[in-house]
Amino acid sequence: MNKTIKEHPDSYNGWTNYATWRVNLEILGDMDWYEIEHVDVDYLKELVENIVFDVYEGNEIPKLVEDYAHAFLNNVNYHEILEHILNEKELEND
Repeated sequence: MNKTIKEHPDSYNGWTNYATWRVNLEILGDMDWYEIEHVDVDYLKELVENIVFDVYEGNEIPKLVEDYAHAFLNNVNYHEILEHILNEKELEND
């Protein structure tokens, strides 16, 4: 019997949604988490926002761009990313 796992309609590449997948892939994917002692959801949110918005350091972010960026980042499931990071760290320690 062939079982098929159905993804939630909003899921993307095995992640909760597109925003979560993309932030993990493009912003957090290359981070070296093994040297960071304590990672939590608040740390991840702050890190991502700093990376996204510090690009405009010294320049004013157009309001529309800022609003869209905040709306996109509000859809990120940081709990899922944290779980992924912690699982990777655990596998590395084994």
